[in-house]
Amino acid sequence: MNSFQTFLSIRKRVRQRATRYSLLVVVLLFGLFLEAYMHNFNLVYITLFFVFAAAFAAGPIGLRNLGYLDADFVGCDRLFARREGRCYFHITNRAASSAWAVTLHTALAGTTLRELPPHASRREALRLTPATRGNIDAGPCTLESLFPLSTVRFVLPIQSECILLVYPEPKGEPLQSYLLRQRAPFGDEMDFDGLAHYSGSESVSRIHWPSVAKGEIAVKTFEHEQKTDALNFDFLRCANGDEARLSQITLWVLECEQARLPFTITMPREVLESKKESIDAILEQLALYS
Repeated sequence: MNSFQTFLSIRKRVRQRATRYSLLVVVLLFGLFLEAYMHNFNLVYITLFFVFAAAFAAGPIGLRNLGYLDADFVGCDRLFARREGRCYFHITNRAASSAWAVTLHTALAGTTLRELPPHASRREALRLTPATRGNIDAGPCTLESLFPLSTVRFVLPIQSECILLVYPEPKGEPLQSYLLRQRAPFGDEMDFDGLAHYSGSESVSRIHWPSVAKGEIAVKTFEHEQKTDALNFDFLRCANGDEARLSQITLWVLECEQARLPFTITMPREVLESKKESIDAILEQLALYS
């Protein structure tokens, strides 16, 4: 069971338990009322008075606790399917008193916020694990609170849309292993052209061993390497099945970004080039691929 399903299960159990407790309280109050009415017990009348007074007083207090809050969806870090990520909300308390026991809820996850001081703003992070790639509506997004007596649930909708872009899960063969499997990733070796710094992806046979003895690892380069501008990944040949291919390409894109390697991706209907598009734009096309 993933974290999203766990969250929904816990939330359902909490609400069921709260409903049972509420029904129990109603039954007890009704029983007290019958006891007072039938036997004319003034003490019971006084008890009921204080109980209902506290319940009615909780309404304005709860409304003030939540009613002066403003919340906006700011955005998310890069989100990947089946990987935990973070989304951010900007919370502002316009009241002259602190906001207590407030929870932030979306359709995917929820979290309890710390006390928010008066006239203060804070950026809150919500951890979530999307199940699939693509555009996902995380709404309705709300701020909720049971403060002060847990007798009433106060709900404040967040007006800004919570639309998440989820990239494919990065999974598959590492880029270094893929390059080592290639007979000659950049073509046939021709004339020796010099030495270059070892990046970790080159074949062991190309290491310049005299440089290792001097404490610096270098590799031999050849003229043909300078004629190739970027790595090329073939979408249809990298794995079996579209979802596995998207995961594999996503992994290679992220590793190329980290190593600052240019690349192209040959897709069924187009070619994606890292020199012409940003990494985020390429990942977005992979996320929305159909």
